Amino acid sequence: MKIALIGYGKMGKEIENIALSRGHEVVAKIDPIATGEDFDDGNFEKADVAIEFTIPKVAFSNYQKCFEYNKPVVSGTTGWLDKLPEIKEACEKKGQTFFYASNFSVGVNILFELNRHLARIMNNREEYDVDMTEVHHTQKLDAPSGTAISLAEDLLENIDRKKEWKLDKAEQSTDLVIKAEREGDVPGIHTVKYESDVDEITIHHSAKSRKGFALGAVLAAEYAAENKGFLGMRDMLKF
Repeated sequence: MKIALIGYGKMGKEIENIALSRGHEVVAKIDPIATGEDFDDGNFEKADVAIEFTIPKVAFSNYQKCFEYNKPVVSGTTGWLDKLPEIKEACEKKGQTFFYASNFSVGVNILFELNRHLARIMNNREEYDVDMTEVHHTQKLDAPSGTAISLAEDLLENIDRKKEWKLDKAEQSTDLVIKAEREGDVPGIHTVKYESDVDEITIHHSAKSRKGFALGAVLAAEYAAENKGFLGMRDMLKF
């Protein structure tokens, strides 16, 4: 498979290493700052699929460029989801393919499944309050993380006593608090905690490196190259 990398920072380089180890070819590295390469220099159109890890303010325009070339897109950029309806429309009405995950780690996606299941169990256990903590490296621009928002949305869907999430501080008892911390070079830590007067229940995922995210992104690219439409990790992992 021929891959175009959009964004050639730490994640882009890790994805390249994983892709090459799985027998794929990287035919384009599009990053105006890191490589100087752009979409129109002839290399991008050779790709079977594009993997995009950049920053929120340029992500949507990158997706649009990929769609102009009719290239499937795998994106791990967060902080742009106000444009998600337009992406879904392009997949449904214009035949584009887009694979989005707030987190490509297989372990984190297992955490998502556990979170949904535990939330359903805890819905009627009103003696427990629930909150979340996420920790990431200081270069991460958005807070809370896309992964934390995904966890929070699943909690809100399954726990009737919580109505919306709030960053760092609750305004009322129906708020779900997400505490966002930025320190060092932490790849990502996410914790969901239920606490009562007598005990505490937590589910927790801590990434050891970016390698798990990179592997998941390459697996997603392999899947997107063979499937059509708006795709996600639940499609690929078949939970």
